Amino acid sequence: MKRALVIGASGGMGYSIVKELSSRGIEVIAFARKLEKLDKMFHDDRNVIIHPGDVFDKKELEAAAYNVDVIFHAINLPYEEWADKLLKLTENVITVAIIQKTKLAIVDNIYSYGRNPGYKVSETIPKNPHTKKGKLRLEMGKLINESGVPNVIVHFPDFYGPYVENGYINYTLRKIVANKKASFVGDQFMNREHIYTPDGAKAIVELALNDDAYGQSWNVPAVDVIKGEEIIQMVRSITGYDKRVSTITKNMIRSLGLFNKQMREFAEMQYLNEDPVVLDGEKYETFIGTVPKTPYIDGLKETIASYQR
Repeated sequence: MKRALVIGASGGMGYSIVKELSSRGIEVIAFARKLEKLDKMFHDDRNVIIHPGDVFDKKELEAAAYNVDVIFHAINLPYEEWADKLLKLTENVITVAIIQKTKLAIVDNIYSYGRNPGYKVSETIPKNPHTKKGKLRLEMGKLINESGVPNVIVHFPDFYGPYVENGYINYTLRKIVANKKASFVGDQFMNREHIYTPDGAKAIVELALNDDAYGQSWNVPAVDVIKGEEIIQMVRSITGYDKRVSTITKNMIRSLGLFNKQMREFAEMQYLNEDPVVLDGEKYETFIGTVPKTPYIDGLKETIASYQR
């Protein structure tokens, strides 16, 4: 791979993929809507070409994808836009990949797997989504796999890290760094996994560099599961924050959803805070190597430092 395009480059995972590719000496086109944000992130990186644009404009996207080897799809639309825009976005990306004869590396979540089956989820488990968004992600995957475009679809747990604006952990961290009253979404005593975006970026880039990885889906787990209370204790040790951290419950989110469409969509996914899905990384470990696993304390330190900067 000599040249890559990252769409959604100003998001948390997109940013980390751009930096990972650049660190390997690969020329990267960083594509997102806002020039100012792209410039702030990448202006001092000689391997990065900033390309602002609208992913729903096929001509703009095609221009950005000219002569690239792989398109990394890291866009995460707001929940309330999924029904109208997710499949259209997918079709645009596929069309451009076909025109430019390039490969695809897709950042995906765990929604299409559905509910927790009671054990770690491997790539062989049948996908049985029960939510609207899970069904849309499944349909998105089918469109990509039936397109004939060489692709890797990589499933990740919830993200945290620099520039992750919609992650559960980042939501809490922003308040703590600002020394404001903070809340944690979901049961603070429930074990969940959260992947540090630089780890996820390393994993998807390794897959994209391996020709044998294409035509398959892959699960990339976090370093381990962790309770919310453990995260909060770590953050207190890093920052000295001593205020109470309250809990945002599913019922609270539902109540907000009576007046806010985004909250209604958010409420649908709270099953993951009640009976979390945990990924099995055995396939990745067997075929690619050790899954990148930054300890939570180190990932939290760097994420907090990114806010402080």
